[in-house]
Amino acid sequence: MESIQITPEVKPRSKNLVLVTTAVLAVLAAAYCGLSAYAVFSKTIWPGTSTMGIDIGGLTPTQAAQKIEQELPDQKIGIYLYDGTEKTVPAPEGDPAATVTPDDLGVQVDGAALAKQIYQGERQSFLSAGMEFFRRAAFSETNQVYRADTITTDPDKAAETAQRLAQKLSADSVDSSFSLGDDSIRIVKSKDGLRVSASDLKQQFSSLDWSTDLVLSVPYTTVAAQTQTAQEIYDQAAGEVKNAGYDSTTDSITPEQVGASFDVTQAQKLLDAAAPGEIVSVPATVELPTVTADQLRSVLFRDKLGSYTTHVGGSAARISNVKLATAAVNGTVLNSGDIFAYNDVVGQRTEARGYQAAPAYVQGETVDEIGGGVCQPSSTLYLAALLSNLEIVERYAHRYVPAYIPKGMDATVSWGGPEFRFRNNTDYPIKIVATYSKNYVTMTLYGTKTDDTYVKMTNKVLSTTSYKTIYQEDDTLPAGTKQVKVTPYTGYKVETYRNIYSGDGTLISSKLEAVSDYKVRNEVIQTGPALPEVPASSETTTPDTPVTGDGAQDGTQTGTQDGTQDGTQDGTQDGTQTGTQDGTGTQTGDETTDPQSPDDDTIILLPTVADTDTAGNTGGTTTQTPAA
Repeated sequence: MESIQITPEVKPRSKNLVLVTTAVLAVLAAAYCGLSAYAVFSKTIWPGTSTMGIDIGGLTPTQAAQKIEQELPDQKIGIYLYDGTEKTVPAPEGDPAATVTPDDLGVQVDGAALAKQIYQGERQSFLSAGMEFFRRAAFSETNQVYRADTITTDPDKAAETAQRLAQKLSADSVDSSFSLGDDSIRIVKSKDGLRVSASDLKQQFSSLDWSTDLVLSVPYTTVAAQTQTAQEIYDQAAGEVKNAGYDSTTDSITPEQVGASFDVTQAQKLLDAAAPGEIVSVPATVELPTVTADQLRSVLFRDKLGSYTTHVGGSAARISNVKLATAAVNGTVLNSGDIFAYNDVVGQRTEARGYQAAPAYVQGETVDEIGGGVCQPSSTLYLAALLSNLEIVERYAHRYVPAYIPKGMDATVSWGGPEFRFRNNTDYPIKIVATYSKNYVTMTLYGTKTDDTYVKMTNKVLSTTSYKTIYQEDDTLPAGTKQVKVTPYTGYKVETYRNIYSGDGTLISSKLEAVSDYKVRNEVIQTGPALPEVPASSETTTPDTPVTGDGAQDGTQTGTQDGTQDGTQDGTQDGTQTGTQDGTGTQTGDETTDPQSPDDDTIILLPTVADTDTAGNTGGTTTQTPAA
């Protein structure tokens, strides 16, 4: 009987490994499924979940909704500023420049709806739920979420907050300045300011991402301060001896100020070491002013320095404008060294401020412009300032010679330029008394005279340019008729001289004050078609409607223009000019005048740059620029 030998079967080791791995994976899969199931079927929001900066992890939707609504009003939104010139927005660092609350923006949130959406959103995918839940629970990772449809912002309240916050965050620049003590000079180091735009803030509020940290990065622009070196301050302080003055708002005398000299090198070292906006004190030697408060009290506005009066003609609108401008100038006080600027004092001429449309010149054409006539008060004041022997800082002549004032002694103005400015170069305050009465405007300057000198102004005509008469046929006019389309002006180049006399009438000095170049404007007459020829045998005659004279001979001109101008002007004797415009007006000057329109003293506005004639110089010699 044969024996049977049985050999046991040997399984490969790799098969065992597969079995073990499979078992482990099965366990892990089961565990993960269990974790996912726990995450999906849990009654609370997953850990590490926050919204609008509020941690709601581990809370039920109801608890989360309550917490959101309770803590939202106390949340702070940090505002960080950065230089708007930077190419990239830097990460916020340090403390915020300001904070706002959701209530400042009118934020409203439906806490229940938000919590429910967050709760349901975490459970949208069973397969990924376990992993996300484990990531947050094991590694303390946070997930900041929000749903835009549950959060609203009040645009009006956000805009109001943006405006208020922009003003708070903006800072004015601090220019270099100084003040004097008894034995020192105190210097303020300059500090740049900054501007934050309310519109930028409002845009940031509207696009705030509530799912991130509640911070906003807002750009600002730098407002450069005026910086002065110690040497520049010394140059001012050494001569900055300020006399006592007058404060018109309080009707009181302001005390005098002293000047100082100091060690420039020492002062610069102190400034370099100081922080922006800091005040440093430097030892100084003081200087005394010429006029003290005690001295000023008995002589304030005691003397009439100079005065001039001009006749006001033209339309009712023009006269009204003259009155308004005159009233604006009246009562102006200039302390020693102050500069009077006509446009700054009178202000912009607008309908809202009561100014009316009156004839004006734009690029040589006559049009109606708001504020026509305001040059007459400025011209009258200019001549009064000359007679007061004051320093003229800036003055421009009219485009065409005005009739209400001697040639070369006018001062045209227009909002935005040109400007008329003069300086109180006396040691005492000056007051301007400006009045309008019965078609006359008077400018008088009161101050304090310290001598008996007085001023006479004279002019000299260097050249004259006669105008031409140009005829233009107009088929729309009745046959045989004529009308003046453009009134003429003779051109002049005039020098004016300031002559100073002593009290006994002795001429002390005669100085060229200005050169004024007035432009010529040709007369344009429109003519209707010629009348039919009359047969030689006919005894019928056609009356003429002549326009006689070009103003170059005896100054006599007769014309008809729709009934608006019909008068005779004679400018060859004593400057008396009589004309009729809408039935009004007789004007008498004290110099030779030319045949010209009754509205020749109206405002002249600046043309475009290409049409500007010449640029006026400031002070001294002054050339003409077209303007009011």
